[in-house]
Amino acid sequence: MNFFEQQEQARRQTRWLLFLFVLAVIAIVLAIDLAVLIGLGASEAQEGLPFSARQAVTANARLLMGASIATLAVIGVASLVRIIRLKSGGGQVARELGGTPILAESQDPMHRRLRNVVEEIALASGVPVPEIYVLEQEQGINAFAAGFTVADAAIAVTRGALEKLSRNELQGVIAHEFSHIFNGDMRINIRLMGALFGILVLAVIGRRVLLHTRHVGSGRNKGAGAVLLIAFALMLVGYIGLFFGRWIKSAVSRQREYLADASAVQFTRDPESIGGALKKIAVYGEGSYLVADAEEVGHMLFGAGQKMNLFATHPPLMARIQRIDPSFSRAELVDFGQRVREQDERERQRAERAESKARESRQSGFDAAGIVQEIGNPGWDRMMLAAAIVASLPDPVSRAARSPDWAMELLLMCLLDGNPENREQQLLIIAEQLGGESEARVRRLLEVSSGLHPEQRLPLLELALPVIKQRSPVEHSRLLKSIDLLIRLDGEIDVFEYLVARLIGQYLWEAANPRRAARSGRGDLASLEDEAATVLAVLAMHGHDDNAAIERAYRSGLAKLGRVEVGPPDLPDDWVAALDAALRRLDSLKPEGRQSLVEAMIETATMDQTVSAAELELMRVVCAVLHVPVPLVQQALPNLKTG
Repeated sequence: MNFFEQQEQARRQTRWLLFLFVLAVIAIVLAIDLAVLIGLGASEAQEGLPFSARQAVTANARLLMGASIATLAVIGVASLVRIIRLKSGGGQVARELGGTPILAESQDPMHRRLRNVVEEIALASGVPVPEIYVLEQEQGINAFAAGFTVADAAIAVTRGALEKLSRNELQGVIAHEFSHIFNGDMRINIRLMGALFGILVLAVIGRRVLLHTRHVGSGRNKGAGAVLLIAFALMLVGYIGLFFGRWIKSAVSRQREYLADASAVQFTRDPESIGGALKKIAVYGEGSYLVADAEEVGHMLFGAGQKMNLFATHPPLMARIQRIDPSFSRAELVDFGQRVREQDERERQRAERAESKARESRQSGFDAAGIVQEIGNPGWDRMMLAAAIVASLPDPVSRAARSPDWAMELLLMCLLDGNPENREQQLLIIAEQLGGESEARVRRLLEVSSGLHPEQRLPLLELALPVIKQRSPVEHSRLLKSIDLLIRLDGEIDVFEYLVARLIGQYLWEAANPRRAARSGRGDLASLEDEAATVLAVLAMHGHDDNAAIERAYRSGLAKLGRVEVGPPDLPDDWVAALDAALRRLDSLKPEGRQSLVEAMIETATMDQTVSAAELELMRVVCAVLHVPVPLVQQALPNLKTG
């Protein structure tokens, strides 16, 4: 069946879906009416009135009509609201299940492998790359595609799929999901979510009504039994809706899964790609099941999202495997499972060796307690590292950092933008503020510092500060104004720019007002928890690529402070203003509060066992405000040799 035939079949299936939905709604309305009739009869019987179904229908026709209209309204409104919420596309479905978007700049090897696979298939298919999400909390092997069109499509993969599947198997799963995108299944599936929500919501209403009325039967109110009966009936009707919902999903999705499997094989030319993924679902204990409630999205998953025998949304695993590999038998799953477990054991041992090396690395450079102990008292290895950094600087740059005539220009050179047009505008600002001679010096330094590593800028700044201090107050004022104009030219402020502005400003002010510079305050960290959390959130967002890693780093830092955070960090849109406001208050901390905050920052920055230049620079500026000298961190300069 070609693409166009698949599309036509999808259109026919949409009409079939509409028919089933109408049938289910009619059945639910009739069940509600029957429950109302029985409830009315019970109420009249309690009051001692003669009762017959005919009399009840005649006397309460309007009530029955009202119940029918109310039921239709609940289903219709609930479905409409759900459809409106889903209009933002497949990404909405992924986010509701806890999906984390995978950004193009992510450095996580598994994320990069996933993005590469998705991009390859998208480019090969001639469609834009869909949004990519990972369900980080899900250890089962699963995936889904969601959206109305290619333009708003999203593909989500569980963490278990990333960790347990090989690249070829992952490619087979992604090809399966792309088949759903191309064949129109994705559009059917997301419409099905919206339509069925109105049916499934009655089960929730029934449970809640019964919960709130379960004590009524022990009271003396007239009609209490009828209320309880209607409440119980509502819950039962809700489960009728659940029954029909699963029936509709089963009717729509099972055959489409076979077709998507076949399309994946045709796409990859490798039956073992998707076949291997299905076999691994069969041999792993958790299979493809999700921790999140998969009732609503079960029909759009690669594998079954929950255990269900009646009206399962997916064909049996062995049936899917044997359609791809007819010679494969259930008995072979034992041998396959043994090979998978042996491979997992090898991976576990490799991971343990890597973790052992990481622990050694942390002990040599990332141990928070060790770094804190070296604050103000750096060890010999830090001395050697400092010597290596100084030796690694280009000679003209090193001389300029120590020259009262060139130090300011060196600092300004480090702030120049990589965009040639912006850089020329910045050079014009330097000429206007400091004169043509300063501009010429900056241009000269730019020529001789092409090999300067970003991580070398902070040491250069620390070398240049003492000689910049020797310049006049008027020159200091012009320098600070020039820095402000340079970093605000492009409308964005990066971490190094923020560090330079804060560090230079504070250093020069304290140099001119040494008696007024406070070294420590009387503030308690307990009263400044929100400010400390802001610092950790800003540090986490600059040191990690994705929301899940940011959240882990943030929580790791908070735990160091003895605070447990339930939700994700509140990442400020304007991190500069938020950090400025937090630092103004944190400057009043007592020494023990400062130590705790520094330890929490180190914990946040080293959660992924590496320290980026941005993290080091942020810690440096925060510690400068707190008057805490942070020792050098060797892992921030991995290419430098210490002798």
